[in-house]
Amino acid sequence: MPWSTPFEQPIVLRGGRKLVTLQHAADYIMKLPEPVQQRERWQTAVENLIHAAESGGGWLMFARIAVLRALNEDEAG
Repeated sequence: MPWSTPFEQPIVLRGGRKLVTLQHAADYIMKLPEPVQQRERWQTAVENLIHAAESGGGWLMFARIAVLRALNEDEAG
């Protein structure tokens, strides 16, 4: 599955920006500060994005959920 594959539903960020594809999500994570990227939830999100790009199927949904969970953890502080 290419990195340009869209999520079933975009991930809406604070401010209204959207992560529409696997690549958008990967780029967003790569722009985070290194200590944030190393957090367990973000590492899980990266792993799921890679699985989705390699295998497709249910991994696309898991990747979306993992990114959402990491975003929610960061917002909760």
